[in-house]
Amino acid sequence: MKKVIRLSFIFLFLFGCSCKKVKNTVETAAGFRPASDKIVLAYTTSWSEILPDPLFVTHINYAFGHVNSTFDGIRIDNEERLKSIIGLKNRKPTLKILLSVGGWGSGRFSEMAATERTRKSFAADCKRIVDELQLDGIDIDWEYPTSSAAGISSSPDDTRNYTLLMQEIRAAVGASKLLTLASPAGAKYYDFKSLVSIVDFVNIMTYDMGNPPRHHSALYPSDNTRMSGREAVDAHIEAGFPIERLVYGVPFYGRASGGLPDFIPYKDIVELKTGERKWDDTAKNPYLVNSEGEIVCVYDDPESLEIKCAYILERGMAGVMYWDYAGDDANGTLQKILWQKIRN
Repeated sequence: MKKVIRLSFIFLFLFGCSCKKVKNTVETAAGFRPASDKIVLAYTTSWSEILPDPLFVTHINYAFGHVNSTFDGIRIDNEERLKSIIGLKNRKPTLKILLSVGGWGSGRFSEMAATERTRKSFAADCKRIVDELQLDGIDIDWEYPTSSAAGISSSPDDTRNYTLLMQEIRAAVGASKLLTLASPAGAKYYDFKSLVSIVDFVNIMTYDMGNPPRHHSALYPSDNTRMSGREAVDAHIEAGFPIERLVYGVPFYGRASGGLPDFIPYKDIVELKTGERKWDDTAKNPYLVNSEGEIVCVYDDPESLEIKCAYILERGMAGVMYWDYAGDDANGTLQKILWQKIRN
């Protein structure tokens, strides 16, 4: 998902260009996942202070760890905060906590994945961190193999090396730990067919798909979309990953223009004194317009999230994830809706 404040012009590039535990490989879940087994995953950042309420999540991905300067291990941002989040398992022992490695602008992946020696060393460090901190797994958020759009190095060999890297991490952490990844809506950059037997589930970043006047997280195509969530899900299926192991991503923030911040948390959107809420009944998403009728903010709210949850259940997806926990309002409105509609 992400260091989430992406530059507005980047999204055009990106779109052009659990599950059952594994034995020696991951087994595809058969059929529809019951509500009691659905994933509700929150990304929580190193730079926020709020602790997630474990009652409304099944998984927490801590953002971020990074490839270290010698390309053979992991550096964790604000490790003490990660430890405090791990402590939430005392309140909810079934809670799964993963370290997410990467994020927008986080580099050194291409160099690390390029050689067998550094892949093995990095995977061994994943194992060390999982064991020492008693984590439930690793989420790899390399944005993106073969792409330097985020200002990081890349190589044409990245996609092949990514699969080799994930094989090494799986072998190192073992079958009982989770191994996941974050994928952009366009399903580019990864060889998903090769990953089916390695990873547990894929978190689709079904957001950042546009900027005003285009929706950035619409469920369905409309006159105001460049890409939609339905198209993103279908793209991942066509790329070879089973739908029952796909997690649908929703944003707890909006994209704005017209004097508003480019990135604006939901908790700030509901406090805005300017802008009139409108509804795109084709895309199934709200938006704000200014006094001239121009679209100045695109976002998700309780109404759109309920519709997305129904879609997730109807299609038999693994569950929902969101970026990020701190964007919700003081009442936890969005997280509670996701929990109620996905798990109940």
